[in-house]
Parts: sequence; C-alpha cells; structure tokens
Amino acid sequence: MRVRMLVAYDGSEFRGFAAQPGQRTVAGVLTEAIEKVVRHPIELACAGRTDRGVHAWGQVVSVDVAESTDLEALHRALLKLCGPAIVVREVAEAPADFHARFSARSRTYRYTILNRPVPDPFLARTAWHVERPLDLELLTLACDPFLGEHDFSAFCRRPKVAEGEEPASLVRRVLRAGWTDLGDGLLRFEITATAFCHQMVRSVVGTIVAAGHAQIRAGDILGIIRSGQRANAAPIAPPQGLCLWHVEY
Repeated sequence: MRVRMLVAYDGSEFRGFAAQPGQRTVAGVLTEAIEKVVRHPIELACAGRTDRGVHAWGQVVSVDVAESTDLEALHRALLKLCGPAIVVREVAEAPADFHARFSARSRTYRYTILNRPVPDPFLARTAWHVERPLDLELLTLACDPFLGEHDFSAFCRRPKVAEGEEPASLVRRVLRAGWTDLGDGLLRFEITATAFCHQMVRSVVGTIVAAGHAQIRAGDILGIIRSGQRANAAPIAPPQGLCLWHVEY
C-alpha cells in the first residue's frame, strides 16, 4: 500500500533531510520510526530534501507499507516516536503511482526575517535577524526579475558531475514571489516554483536583501541571472529562516 504523509519539523538539530550514515537526519529518524512500527524495511521518498537547519511545515513523503497496516495506529505511533522535533501531521493511503517528489506540481518556501535592532531569542531558530533597516519597496521590486523560467546557475550550488556525464540542468520556473510585512519587524518572503535547485531559495533571498539595503539595484538582478556566475550573486541567507511550506499536487 502506497502511503502519503504530511510532515513538519524543526530542522535546527538535524543534518538536513536526506539520510546520511552516522548523522541524525529527518529521513533517518522517520525511516527508523516507520520501520519499527510496520516491522519491515521501507524506502522513503520526499518532495524536497531540505538542508541542515532548514525547517518544514508541509513536507510530503511517500512510502510503501504492508497492505494490512493500520494507518491510524501508525500515525499515533509516529507522533510518539518522532515528536516534538518531527511531527507527522497526516497519514493517508495514496494512489499506487503517487510519488512525493515526481508527482509534485510546485513547491512553496517561506523565508522569515526579523528586521529590527534587537534580536529575539524566541525567533532565533526560525528567522534571520537583520539589524539594518530594509526597504520593503526595494525588496518587492527585486522579486520581479526572478519570475518566469531562467537558468539559476548563479543562485544554485552546482551538483558534482562524474567524468563523462552531462551536468544537470539548473533551469527552473518561478511562478510567484513576494514579501509580506507581518508587523513588529517581521518580514516574510514566499516563493513558489515548479522545482528548486540546491540552496536556490537562500541564495535568492541573500541577493534580494542586498537590494533591500540598496547595495545592488533591482535592475541589476536580471544581469546576475543571465551571467550564470554564482560569484555575481550576494552571499546566501542563513538556513534557519527557511521553511518548506507547501507542496502542490
């Protein structure tokens, strides 16, 4: 039976999502817990492999379990075994051809910035504290160049390529991007794309923040995208402000 799970987690204490030998990862903890309940090996697929320190509210995973599995009991057990850092929000049977990654139509990430002189200890794990004032109008203008389909080589960590292999395409299509002022110095960036490459959102945020400080102009960003050179983009934003918010199927 193919099962779909909706998963939230605080990524602060994990070495990212993907399983790594000898490291505490979200996939490692989740896989161990599921196998303990269903009592057979499983393979976990996810909608997006978040990096170390990155959070999720709407991560989706898919897994095959024995058809006789009681999904309600499985859900209850996972809440006890994985919480509070990982919370399986929903467990449901899915069509046999459902795949958490390949069936996804789009993914939405949120990035939170605390933009005021004094940091907040209760937001330190989930927001980037930026002390200098940011111009919301400049932040908004800097979003426009990212919309549409582009080669995001200047905003992605290039994957390793074995000798003789063709490098993977870093062309991505951004559907929406914008900022919201939540008040009290909290700013939220939200971006939706059909797919993202490694560190793309954090790199985009870092460059937009540079525009919000008037260090670069919004009109310069399209040139940075077209250059394909990561050195032309601003330093990437730290991981703690980033959250995989929603996956559309």
